[in-house]
Amino acid sequence: MAEYIELNGADDPALAVYAHLNEVQLKTIYEPDKNGLFIAESPNVILRALEAGYRPESMLMDRRHVEGAAAEVIREAERAFLAHRDGTNPESRETPVRMESPDGGTPVREPGEMQVHPESPDGGTPARDPRETAGGFPVYTGAPELLKRITGFELTRGVLCAMRRKPLPPPEEILKDARRIAVLENVQNPTNVGAVFRSAAALGMDAVLLTPGCSDPLYRRAARVSMGTVFQVPWTKICRTPDEWKACGVSRLHGYGFTTAALALKKDARRIGDPVLKEAPKLALLLGAEGDGLAADTVAAADYSVIIPMAHGVDSLNVAAASAVAFYEMTRGS
Repeated sequence: MAEYIELNGADDPALAVYAHLNEVQLKTIYEPDKNGLFIAESPNVILRALEAGYRPESMLMDRRHVEGAAAEVIREAERAFLAHRDGTNPESRETPVRMESPDGGTPVREPGEMQVHPESPDGGTPARDPRETAGGFPVYTGAPELLKRITGFELTRGVLCAMRRKPLPPPEEILKDARRIAVLENVQNPTNVGAVFRSAAALGMDAVLLTPGCSDPLYRRAARVSMGTVFQVPWTKICRTPDEWKACGVSRLHGYGFTTAALALKKDARRIGDPVLKEAPKLALLLGAEGDGLAADTVAAADYSVIIPMAHGVDSLNVAAASAVAFYEMTRGS
């Protein structure tokens, strides 16, 4: 069952994943052969992550939501936590790994290891982490003001969940049955990444590939903006390094059987609704970063350049908006 741990302060080492570690540090807090963590925000996002098989480690929430907005997500997280812990989930049971705190002081425990907590609300004996004895799923609760002090921001609907990452699949695994995919090149704004995933899910795209320069879809803001669709649309990295992408990324897409279309402002560009594109058995749309767009080498290597027709002298759209228009055209009638 869930074990509720009322917080009286922001200095508990058990809260380091919420208070002190940035998202890059969360990805690398374990040994190289283990998967790191990410923070999911809001009940809907957390539920979609759980449905996709991600392992919850702990939750942090506004105490007011325990029996309200977060009740369902607590039940589902507890069920997933116990399945992983007891070995009924195929991705279960990993050995806890200790990591040093950011300031070099008290070691921060990996969730699941015993930790002494602040004084109990009644001033009695300090409470120990109940997982040491009861094996429950830890749910840290507190007042909104305290949670903002811990995290540095207002919690969306008052709920965060630390979750274990899963290994990224190889591109060929998610592309074997895909017909329409998006490839993001160096899209670094997590809000844009999240919005692209939301459009990809809503408009029937089969997969999303990212170059090494892209923001991680599991970063808190990207996952929240996506409304949790980053856990529904298959995705992975197409290359390991920027040099690898530059040298052979587009040709690799050709090797997977895809016709490639670069969304770029060129005089000879085809309209996104061109029948030639619609008739392609497998089509990959290449989208670049806000401002810079796609690299010239990427555009040159693509089979086609494509544009979204504009009016009133507007030359382009934000990459998130452009992706929605393009995805609609790519999947319309398919």
